Amino acid sequence: MDKILEGLVSSSHPLPLKRVIVRRVVESAETPLSQAQCRAMFALGTRLVLQGPDPFQRQVGRQVLDAYGRFHRAEFEAFFNRGLVLGLLQRGYGELSNRDPAILDYIQAGLRLIMSCPSVLELFELLQVEALRLVCERPAPPLCARLCQLLGDFPQCLPRGRKLSLAFCQQLVRSIAHFQSQGTREAELRLYVSQVSQVSALLRSVWKAEPDTLLPSLQELFAVISAADTSFEPSVALASLVQHIPLQMITVLIRSLTTDPNVKDTSMTQALCRMIDWLSWPLAQHVETWVIALLKGLAAVQKFTILIDVTLLKIELVFNRLWFPLVRPGALAVLSHMLLSFQHSPEAFHLIVPHVVSLVHSFKRDGLPSSTAFLMQLSELIHCMMYHYSGFPELYEPILEAIKDMPKPTEEKIKLILSQSAWTSQSSSLPSCLSRLSGKSETGKTGLINLGNTCYMNSVIQALFMATDFRRHVLSLNLNGCNSLMRKLQHLFAFLAHTQREAYAPRIFFEASRPPWFTPRSQQDCSEYLRFLLDRLHEEERTLKALSSAKSSESVMADKSQAQETAHKTFTEAPCMESEERTLIEKMFGGKLKTNICCLNCKSMSQKEEAFTDLSLAFCPPASLENADPKCIEHSEVKDDYMVQSSASATSPDAETPLSNLEVNHGCDTIMNEGTIDFSSEPSSENTTISELQVENNGDMSQSLVGKNTLSVTDLLNYFLAPEILSGDNKYYCEKCASLQNAEKTMQIIEEPEYLILTLLRFSYDPKCHIRRKILDNVSLPLVLELPVKRTTSPLAVVSGGWSVGVEISDTGENLAKKLKPSGADEVTCPQLVPYVLSSVVVHSGVSSESGHYYSYARNVTGSGPSGLCHQSTALSLVAPQDRLFTEESPCTVVENELDTEMPREWFLFNDSRVTFTSFQSVQKITSRFPKDTAYVLFYKKQNSTCGLNTNPANDLWVNGDPPLQKDLMDAITKDNKLYLQVRWKFCEQELSARTQALQAAAASCSFRPHGFDDNDPPGSCGPTGGGGGGGFSTVGRLVF
Repeated sequence: MDKILEGLVSSSHPLPLKRVIVRRVVESAETPLSQAQCRAMFALGTRLVLQGPDPFQRQVGRQVLDAYGRFHRAEFEAFFNRGLVLGLLQRGYGELSNRDPAILDYIQAGLRLIMSCPSVLELFELLQVEALRLVCERPAPPLCARLCQLLGDFPQCLPRGRKLSLAFCQQLVRSIAHFQSQGTREAELRLYVSQVSQVSALLRSVWKAEPDTLLPSLQELFAVISAADTSFEPSVALASLVQHIPLQMITVLIRSLTTDPNVKDTSMTQALCRMIDWLSWPLAQHVETWVIALLKGLAAVQKFTILIDVTLLKIELVFNRLWFPLVRPGALAVLSHMLLSFQHSPEAFHLIVPHVVSLVHSFKRDGLPSSTAFLMQLSELIHCMMYHYSGFPELYEPILEAIKDMPKPTEEKIKLILSQSAWTSQSSSLPSCLSRLSGKSETGKTGLINLGNTCYMNSVIQALFMATDFRRHVLSLNLNGCNSLMRKLQHLFAFLAHTQREAYAPRIFFEASRPPWFTPRSQQDCSEYLRFLLDRLHEEERTLKALSSAKSSESVMADKSQAQETAHKTFTEAPCMESEERTLIEKMFGGKLKTNICCLNCKSMSQKEEAFTDLSLAFCPPASLENADPKCIEHSEVKDDYMVQSSASATSPDAETPLSNLEVNHGCDTIMNEGTIDFSSEPSSENTTISELQVENNGDMSQSLVGKNTLSVTDLLNYFLAPEILSGDNKYYCEKCASLQNAEKTMQIIEEPEYLILTLLRFSYDPKCHIRRKILDNVSLPLVLELPVKRTTSPLAVVSGGWSVGVEISDTGENLAKKLKPSGADEVTCPQLVPYVLSSVVVHSGVSSESGHYYSYARNVTGSGPSGLCHQSTALSLVAPQDRLFTEESPCTVVENELDTEMPREWFLFNDSRVTFTSFQSVQKITSRFPKDTAYVLFYKKQNSTCGLNTNPANDLWVNGDPPLQKDLMDAITKDNKLYLQVRWKFCEQELSARTQALQAAAASCSFRPHGFDDNDPPGSCGPTGGGGGGGFSTVGRLVF
């Protein structure tokens, strides 16, 4: 009968006919058959099942085996023996390989038929050994899944005994690690996921039946994913095991893992990276829970090196998983934790910033409820990050526009979220070599690396560097053999101008220029630093000049005495030297201001001249701008409303202040902000009508805005120069009356600087909290500013630094003029509006002086005249602009017209290492877009100035560019550029392979981070970067491996 059946199934008869005949043959299995006939039928059925060329023949084979095996069990038991099974598992069947899943299908069918036979026990023992052998041979997913299905149906075939059972589990884990999907079509991917699920389900059942095997299995799992062998990348199919690990074990396992001294940092880094890759597995549960738990565990034991490297390496991959609905919830949870905990630097956030807008638009187009819900969560996360890393308006503008329709969390909620996730790294030398070797940006400018809360220095240095005339003069100085601070500044400027690096690390200059009372790695006031720096440079030059003069006149005692006396005089005490004797700081930033105090009782007048390098402008209530009444100080405690900043040298060991800033409180009440302010983007000029301020009561800011009008720099400057009544506790002591009297105080600028530095006094002292709070009022920045200067033609009009007493205000005309001047001097007051153009803006981002971030906007501005330091008097240098005051066009109008044609990409945004192009419109709108980001220090350049550098007419570099560098300085830059380019070339060759091999050089990188980090926390934000909702497999693209 076997021959007849074999001929029938292979014949060309119609399939229905063959089915009828096969059914009759199967029904005849009940009839008694000889042992030889049964064996022949079993052999035929086996041959058809294992070698049948089509599904029909294989189905016939199974029917024959099942029918004849049931009715002739003893004969089948003798046929389906140990030898047959062992031969199938080790040698296969004919041309059929022993690794074909059909072999296991056949064995499973045979086991069902002899389950009640004694010989099955012998087969179980055989299969226990063979199952372990099979998993040790790393079977492919189809074979491994079929084996696990057989073992699941017949658990008696599982290896017995703790040793064998444990070995089986460990080898099965390693087998899963070798799984790879062989297809890309959806059906193939579905099948692959199903096969992996079968294997992981078997492990779960083993762990449940034998709990002792769980922990060793997890240890094996960690060994696999932490291996440093770059030739083998474990499969993400391992993620299918995570869902079977009891969540109750998280705390114990993570603590054991993170505190084990035998686990090296490189191994932990590899393991964590691969666990994050598991987020791509579509059906795994709790992967994000374990990843976040491990991240928290590493933070608890201060393994910040691992956290930083893994975050920077994997943050973009995690973000990209948000495009796939199946894995989106877990990816968003991990992304949120990674970003919110990485609070010492914006580097991780800025890596995903370029991709946010496209994802947001995809969510919006999708329109599904699940996508909308995720978009709201993502929007809240983005708001938190932009709040914490404020100070990057160019990066955040497109994102703000994309999520403007989404609810914005309150400031209190943002602070709560940030505080719950933070971990802090205190090290400035943590490793990361993946993103530090990029070349200069398209701007051609060089950034400054944040050395740890040094953004206050970086922003000031970039503003000084962009003061073109000052930079050119610094670079032209011959300072060979000198180790002065000016030499270090020259070195820094030269590298900023000529280095090939994207960013330069100013470590030497920072250590030399940091005020001694500044705590390292903590946030400081950039205005205080600027004042200290200019004072140091000024005093250093004066001392060097005095020493040089003393040496040249060493033989003459009188000259020597004179030189020593000069070395100890301050600038404010000097009678007004000739231009050649002035220091570079005086020539570039020095101005003079005259203070007049008139006693309202006796009408006597006192005068004093003071030198300044910057003017500190206090805020004032809008009411004081709307009326012309003099400012009145009734109570001394009003001064506490503003933190009146003092000159840096006031707290330095030196008792004298050679160059001071002028800061006047004028009794203004504190003006605080609360809410987002909508400001006009038009710049204000001196006669600009004050526009109304609109405040949204959204509670974002913790301070309240009292005023209703937007102030301009011109308003603050006018308020600074307005008359002030000294009364109450602030009365003036009149020498003529010999008592305290009410008085009127006025100030006039009598000599303007080349670069006018204005500091907006934004930090007010809160006596309750004992901190300096920030005044968040927006101040419009005029591109052109007219400075009122009342110049005196005689340098001897008033003895500098002294007071002239006894002039009565009732005297008029010539008599008054005579009483206001010493004998032998004629004084002529020439009121004049001197035009200045905006050169740089240093912005503070934050809500207090002890925290936040500084960055600066700047552009190249030079005087319209020859670029040379003039040796004429200041009065003579301003003849041209003075004459223009009386023509049809004012200097301001002429300058405005010239600026209307300014070149695009004229403005630059300097944000530590990052330098980008920007526009003046961005400068104007910064506070309206980002309420915590406010202009703090302004640099204005005087126009139509003939003061600059004496140049060699034959040297073209002095006309269109910077002067040539000293040879030793140029050699140092050339050497550094060569070294950098060599390293960069080598890095570029290795980068691709290094990235694809996932931290191949982790062991070496863990001890090297070339330029350190941006600032740590606190103060926090200071820096050394879709579609289709719903569940199920809707498209192939939804599966991500």
